[in-house]
Amino acid sequence: MTNAIVERHESAPVVASNSSADILPVIMQLASNPQCDLDKMDRLLAMHERMSAKNAQTEFNASMAAMQCDIPSIAERGEGHNRKTYATLEDINDVIKPIMQRYGFAMSFRVEHKAEGVSVTGVLMHRAGHREETTMLLPTDTSGGKNAVQAVASSVSYGKRYVMCAMLNISTRGEDDDGYAAAPVATITEVQAKAIRELLAKCKPETQDGFIKMYGEPEMIHKADHDKVRAQLSKAVQRDQGAAQ
Repeated sequence: MTNAIVERHESAPVVASNSSADILPVIMQLASNPQCDLDKMDRLLAMHERMSAKNAQTEFNASMAAMQCDIPSIAERGEGHNRKTYATLEDINDVIKPIMQRYGFAMSFRVEHKAEGVSVTGVLMHRAGHREETTMLLPTDTSGGKNAVQAVASSVSYGKRYVMCAMLNISTRGEDDDGYAAAPVATITEVQAKAIRELLAKCKPETQDGFIKMYGEPEMIHKADHDKVRAQLSKAVQRDQGAAQ
């Protein structure tokens, strides 16, 4: 794929930050007054929106900076033309999505057909309300004898991979690159996660906090760690219940 055009955009948050709540009582008090000065109300509302936007962007930047430390290089397990390897969209999602969720991020895509090819826009959203966008314009990939539908699908997949890597600063490595590349890791089932959650609910708050710091949500526990984690939690429940008697 060549001749790709990337554009970066920023948009205002859609959710107000709680740190701008100090001005809300003033706005509410003005709104309840029949003789309210509408110009003053408009200025206060505009100030509230600016404060909300600034606070949301600050939270976005702080979470992004913290998340960067946890994002690994992704193993290149896909193979394209001339035996060139690349990280597949599926592998990127499997590795990155749990990390994004932990830091309050989510990503969606918009796809548009244009005269020049296919436009893929990635929208990175944060729980504080701030969001950022990056757009990549690609020609349709007709290599390898693809038909029209396959050409568009290939370009869309390519665009999603590169937009996601660009927005999150994701790097990729060969799968056998000294063990530094991350491949998707199987996680526990929903039934196992439910059982872990029930055990966790019986533990003391300190134990619960320690679990969250180490594993995040029960659904993020690696399959290979299930038995060990369950045994540790069962022992913690017995210890906590014994101390309470």
